[in-house]
Amino acid sequence: MTRPGRAMGLASLASLPVLPLAWFIALQDHKPWMSIAYLGYLLLVIAVPGTLFWRRLTGGTGWFAVDAALGTSFGLAVEALIYPIGRYFDIPLAALLMPALAFGVYRGVPRSKLPVKPTPWWAMAGVMVAVGVVAAWFVRVGSQLIPLDGPAALRSDSDAARNLSLAGELAHHFPPQIPYASGRPLTSHFGVYDHLASAHWITSIELDVLTQRMAPFAFLLLTVLGAAAVGVVLTGRSVAAPIGAGLTVAAGDLAAWPWAVDARLFNDSPFSMGWLTNPSQSFSTVLLLPLIAVTALLLRRKPTQTRAQVIGMLVAAAVLIAALSATKASALPVYAAGLAAAWIYLTVRARRLNLRALGLGVAVAACYGFTFLVVLRGKPSGIEFHPARTFRHMMDVMTARHTTAALVVIAVVVVLGWLLPAVGAVLIRRRVPRDPMVLLLLVSLVSSVVAVGLLYDSGQTQVFFVRTGVIYGVLLATWGLGSLERKQYYVAAPALLIGAAAIYWGRYRSEDSCSSANCFGQPIVVALVIAVIGVGVLCLLFRLKRQLWAVVAVSVVLGLTVSPTLGSLKEFASPALTAYESIAPGGIEAARFIRRNSGPGDLIATNVHCREAGVDRCLTGSYWIAGYAERRVLVEGWAYTQRVDDSYVADSKVQGGFWNPERLRLNDEAFTAPTREVLETLRTQYNVQWLLLDERLAIPPVALERLAELRFHYGSVRVYQLYPSPTNTLPCPTQTPSTFPTGTQTPGSQPSTPGGFPTSQPPSGPPSSQPPGSFPTSQPTGSFPTSPTPGGFPSSQTPGFPTGTPTPGGTPSPNPCVSQPTRGSTSQTPGGFPSSQTPGGFPSSQPTGSFPTSQPTGLPTGSQTPGGFPSSPQPSGVPSSSFTPSTPPTSGR
Repeated sequence: MTRPGRAMGLASLASLPVLPLAWFIALQDHKPWMSIAYLGYLLLVIAVPGTLFWRRLTGGTGWFAVDAALGTSFGLAVEALIYPIGRYFDIPLAALLMPALAFGVYRGVPRSKLPVKPTPWWAMAGVMVAVGVVAAWFVRVGSQLIPLDGPAALRSDSDAARNLSLAGELAHHFPPQIPYASGRPLTSHFGVYDHLASAHWITSIELDVLTQRMAPFAFLLLTVLGAAAVGVVLTGRSVAAPIGAGLTVAAGDLAAWPWAVDARLFNDSPFSMGWLTNPSQSFSTVLLLPLIAVTALLLRRKPTQTRAQVIGMLVAAAVLIAALSATKASALPVYAAGLAAAWIYLTVRARRLNLRALGLGVAVAACYGFTFLVVLRGKPSGIEFHPARTFRHMMDVMTARHTTAALVVIAVVVVLGWLLPAVGAVLIRRRVPRDPMVLLLLVSLVSSVVAVGLLYDSGQTQVFFVRTGVIYGVLLATWGLGSLERKQYYVAAPALLIGAAAIYWGRYRSEDSCSSANCFGQPIVVALVIAVIGVGVLCLLFRLKRQLWAVVAVSVVLGLTVSPTLGSLKEFASPALTAYESIAPGGIEAARFIRRNSGPGDLIATNVHCREAGVDRCLTGSYWIAGYAERRVLVEGWAYTQRVDDSYVADSKVQGGFWNPERLRLNDEAFTAPTREVLETLRTQYNVQWLLLDERLAIPPVALERLAELRFHYGSVRVYQLYPSPTNTLPCPTQTPSTFPTGTQTPGSQPSTPGGFPTSQPPSGPPSSQPPGSFPTSQPTGSFPTSPTPGGFPSSQTPGFPTGTPTPGGTPSPNPCVSQPTRGSTSQTPGGFPSSQTPGGFPSSQPTGSFPTSQPTGLPTGSQTPGGFPSSPQPSGVPSSSFTPSTPPTSGR
């Protein structure tokens, strides 16, 4: 590198601290160790190995910053393919092998000698400005959309809980099943959840923080950096980097109407809510950018490329295509349409088959076919061929005026808004003859818009085609503006500002809602009038030549596509909450209690199926138990699940019956009419170890309190644990009394003496011979099962006393000769401390060394907080007192 080049590289590095600074500012609401751990994971496990892979396989681009941005995304693709293999062989930390694999590739693959191209300081500074805008937007808007704690967390939408449940499933199982309706394989794309699960294992960060905060922000940053890098690859000029980053942040669709901006459907920039609430979409865009870059390197034939380099590029493209096929259904079809057009163009121009494009097409077909047949099990999606139905839905959302004229205006304005970035192709100057990349980007953008116009799904999933296509439009606009001469930017910059001012004025000077016939045309007319006046004034003021008119016109049109991103920085956003509590009060704490005290193979049965409690016809979209517990649920929710939807009738696709009525009946009987036979069937046939009951839906049956052990009670949620039924019918020997007192405890901890020994006692004879109202007075030779740790081992056990037979969840089964605790006998507060015991393990109401006295039936045991102060039931969800009935269970236990 020459001295000027070295000096320019050092100057560009001066702006790099903006990146970590933006990272910590955007995630300031979380503990610093979490931000440091995830950033370290991205750098050491993903970015460094990914960059080595990228530079060795593709030969690099010559710009180290470009290779680092694209290599980080490539590292995510490699991780998404490695983690399932490791999870299948019970090696969830398999991603830690990536640095070693990268070193092997670095040593084994010959290095391509490319001239080093320095990145100018102003280009790097422009990209860092865009990064700063991303951080500011995430602080004020992105991080506010999905609450993680507090009362608002109970009212989030179903997408957040479903994403969390799928991440939890991939964290503990492969092949995955439907976590919220266990028993069927997961027929959904899960590539992004591989990354979340791998990061969860290596960093120990909670999945909800990863899924709703850290990963979305990282994907937004990588999208901005990736678009800047691909812009440099397409144009061969560093000026494209700040242009691509800026357009990614600010550009989007037309968003002509102010009420359409708030409807989530029409703001399809990378910063729309659809990207944040759907991690698969944002992750697919991160993977798509390096695929576009390597496609450009492949299809642009260079005389210096060797066969080994071409093979390396094909391998890199195959890795990205495989990861994309497992991530998002809309990503590969849009790319394949543009690739097919490029292949036809190259074949016709050269009058021979273009093998490189054909190889990419074969890889797309193979990966897509494998995903459809193996991952999706050959089941088609719910998307139907229904032309213009998407625009009719938009009309239903926007206005009550259902007229043909309104439908036509909405369709025309929305389609033009989606296609406006394509005008940037007018300014493109091709670097190589017969460059097919312009055609590939243009056809991909157009095909995404056509797909939205022809297809329809009741969940609006067809809109993700255009959300995939928007990045192609951004790259076309970046390529066009990046092709201008230096003097032309003095004209293009004010023209862009004129277009942005015009659309903002037209959007926000119109009505807040559509209440008249003029509401649709007024914003567009106002914006166009202002744009035309601005163009005329600019041309006359600068006395522009005719050659520059095209630059001005294209720049103004591109300015019209400015999304509401910058406008949203004015104030903090409010979460899009439901009007009801979709998560039961105390439900998050209860689910996490189950996670701490169970094994990955344990199943949960629940009476929660509906998004809203107490409704006659419910939306069966409850997923929060599987999400926060990271355990499979026998039957929780089943809406929007492909395998489940197959059994729905046409008019009840979302609200319909479960695919296995017998399993649902058995599940619900455990909470309405529980018997020993029902609970044993759930435990033995379905491996159900836990019951989660929402008191908003049903009063806890008395029989359930007698047949199962209450382990946790908080808010309106009760958690019970199932144990094997007694099998020993012989009389049990009478034991001598224990010399230690019996301390009554809340769930989750073993009753113990001050010395820490278990003191649970059996009756002196068979369980049925114990008189009601009395306590057992004999000590068994075997100890009771203690509360298991998260690893499945007992937390405390008397030395030398054998434990019972372990259950599948890792908790020892009770001794059949030992009377088991009944309702409230072992209930636990969220802090894990017994309700009648100090945190040090001493009974709070009994002197040390004394014998226990009988306790009146139904009296509370005096629940305590972790600090040792008594708690009291409160409407806000404070743990309620635990009750210890004095009647021991009968032999039916």
